[in-house]
Amino acid sequence: MKKIKDSTTEQQILEAAEKLFYERGFAMTHTTDIAREVGCNQALVHYYFRTKEKLFESFFKTKVQLFISAFLTAGNEETTFEGKLTRKIEAHFDILRKNPRLPFLLFNEISVNPQRVESFRANLGDMPQLLLKAFDNEIEAEAKEGRIRRIPAIDLILTIISMNAIMFIANPIIKALTGADEKEYEKMLGRRRKENVDAILRSLRP
Repeated sequence: MKKIKDSTTEQQILEAAEKLFYERGFAMTHTTDIAREVGCNQALVHYYFRTKEKLFESFFKTKVQLFISAFLTAGNEETTFEGKLTRKIEAHFDILRKNPRLPFLLFNEISVNPQRVESFRANLGDMPQLLLKAFDNEIEAEAKEGRIRRIPAIDLILTIISMNAIMFIANPIIKALTGADEKEYEKMLGRRRKENVDAILRSLRP
């Protein structure tokens, strides 16, 4: 009889894999470790995801969908472009705050395995293009009204990503240089969240 996949078990495997990918990186994480973390056998991990590579791709796609969703939907309740953009920047920052080791993991994997870029692109389909088109349309409409300068959507998105991500990528360096403990670092994150919004909005003024 064919097995019926259980979404709860699948989610548990994904969560265990995420934890171990963050702690050890892709290369040092094995499906036996993931199975042990979940409390199941290795065959069950392969039943749901076939290979560790497929599991990592599923993990990556889930995270990127979170980011794209933040840019597409955050701030839709706002009536101004500035209000919408503020919510989008904050939503992106908040996702990173909940997944602080994600930027380092992804940059490291792409550096070690450049071929992953093509794999990631294939997995994402047309989602990035939809995001860029929607964002370009918003920017163009706002620029026509003279409220902001013209800028390609990809440039604005890269600015948001780089400004938000640096606090998490450079976490150990920041703590070492400032002597900040976890509580002080959290306060710093709160300040940075606001400063990033202010800096990006200022940069768009015509």
